[in-house]
Amino acid sequence: MRPTITPTVTARDPDEYRRQTNRLVSFATRIHIDVADGVFTPVKLTPVDQVWWPGGVRADLHVMYQKPFVHYKTYLSLGPQMVIVHAEAEGQFVPFAELMHRHGIEVGVALKAETPVELIRPALNWIDHILIFSGNLGHFGGQADLALLDKVRQLRQLKPQLEIGWDGGINNTNVQALVRGGVDVLNVGGYIQHAADPRMAYGSLVRSIV
Repeated sequence: MRPTITPTVTARDPDEYRRQTNRLVSFATRIHIDVADGVFTPVKLTPVDQVWWPGGVRADLHVMYQKPFVHYKTYLSLGPQMVIVHAEAEGQFVPFAELMHRHGIEVGVALKAETPVELIRPALNWIDHILIFSGNLGHFGGQADLALLDKVRQLRQLKPQLEIGWDGGINNTNVQALVRGGVDVLNVGGYIQHAADPRMAYGSLVRSIV
């Protein structure tokens, strides 16, 4: 699987959401959209029923909600390529995953730094993507803790064809190490969004992993 640089939208209100998304539309083919309820996370981001993305762009929806499954009708109406929920969230995962799959939507599960791979092992047959989370919930930034690459190795042994993503602290000094460690999808927030030239920042990361 060829590694992919996926810019992230992490916005607290619709206006900031529009600004961040518009920074990406001229170059991004896949984007990672964060939504957060302010309960599972320390901050509240743009509500899931207010997100959007440009036509022709793949959208992965990262739902940082304590009770993500109650919003299943909204996910179906939005029609993202994938919905990512947290392993630490509340609710019944397997029925949700089966429903999303019936509607052609992939399902991902995010693991916070302290959450072991073993927690989601029983559900791996229903999971298309695992997101290794090394950031700060609801914020850009954070540190890329490369020790978490051990989770990537564990997951590859359990399900070799699994797509594995990383969220948190990706920049031009560590992106190659993450790819060598087995990460397929590199979700990049502040390094692109805070750059003077987001397209150039994105391009520099793409060139680093070719």
